[in-house]
Amino acid sequence: MTDTGHIGVIDSLLDTDAYKLHMQQAIFHQYPNIEAAAEFHCRSHEDLRPYCNDIQEQVNRLADLSFTGEELDYLATLPFFKADYLDYLKSFKLDSNQVEIDASGEQLTIKITGKWIDVILWEVPLLAIISEVRSSKCYPNSSADDAIKQLKEKLSDFYSKAESTDLSQFNLVDFGSRRRFSKDVHHAVVDFLKDNMPEFKGTSNYHLARTRNLTPVGTQAHEWFQAHQQLSGELADSQQLALNRWLQEYPDSLGIALTDCINMDAFLRDFDLRLSKRFTGLRHDSADPIAWGEKAIKHYESLGIDPKTKTLVFSDSLTLDKALNIYKHFAHRVNISFGIGTQLTCDLPDVKTLNIVIKLTECEGRPVAKISDEPGKSICRDEGYLTQLRQAFKIANS
Repeated sequence: MTDTGHIGVIDSLLDTDAYKLHMQQAIFHQYPNIEAAAEFHCRSHEDLRPYCNDIQEQVNRLADLSFTGEELDYLATLPFFKADYLDYLKSFKLDSNQVEIDASGEQLTIKITGKWIDVILWEVPLLAIISEVRSSKCYPNSSADDAIKQLKEKLSDFYSKAESTDLSQFNLVDFGSRRRFSKDVHHAVVDFLKDNMPEFKGTSNYHLARTRNLTPVGTQAHEWFQAHQQLSGELADSQQLALNRWLQEYPDSLGIALTDCINMDAFLRDFDLRLSKRFTGLRHDSADPIAWGEKAIKHYESLGIDPKTKTLVFSDSLTLDKALNIYKHFAHRVNISFGIGTQLTCDLPDVKTLNIVIKLTECEGRPVAKISDEPGKSICRDEGYLTQLRQAFKIANS
């Protein structure tokens, strides 16, 4: 593959996940002056410090980009974007001064600080940059052809294991922007899936949605719920506030709610009859997917809501095999969709995938956190605040 030091890894501000723009519009209307901070974390424990200079160069290049007229015209065709927000995007640019990259410690550290409305658009392209810079150094001879060869084998195996299974309700979406091996691999994988897999229904990446005429998919991320921990009067009210503010921005669209910022049980306690009716479904992103899905179905049934009128989106470290097993369990009981990321866009022979994240750590100068259904998925160094959060949502210390 090409050395990233000579090219721009990201060449469009639309090369990001859809939920970033969806959340940014809500921030633009509701929280335009809120300050926030986010931090990078490498869960793989791989030393990324040698790539610091290349990453910094790519960050500087990214700050030169702006939304094009064609891109804004495309966003204007979608029913949930408002004219005032699109006008705002006409002059939007990322400020590289908001990104502090440091390789002086034991691991690469990156912190992003500024207005939340600006900080929010750094995460996806920055993670894609880190991943592609590392790929170009560690696997210079790997290519998109290698990825497609492996994908063909995985799809053949998928359909073989599906056998006589009715796949009419199996919906696959590309969620692979953040940890992709490279832009070229990502594009090749999406193109191949579009042409060869009837169950492939869309992408979370707005650039690919626009250029490939695909359905863009995404609602909100953990940071939406995390920020509200410091935007509500009472910590225990923050989750419901986040859900209600989302409905305020998107009353008739983008109705999938993420459940694991605190944990599923705490979420369902807040997800009352009104909210359960208003939101079209739920997204799973941690812990056992079967147990989670059963809880969701039981919750809907307890409220007198037919689960078949709702959608469950599964998006936690999925492979095609895992998705098929989940589908076989829940098919025809509830609508199902699968968002697969790393195992589609960074799945090449002999390539070790990189587990990297950027998470919100502060809002208005105060800590925020994610407890989640799975240990190790939070970045918060303030144990006192984590204790407050657990107490607010009646969660025992793990």
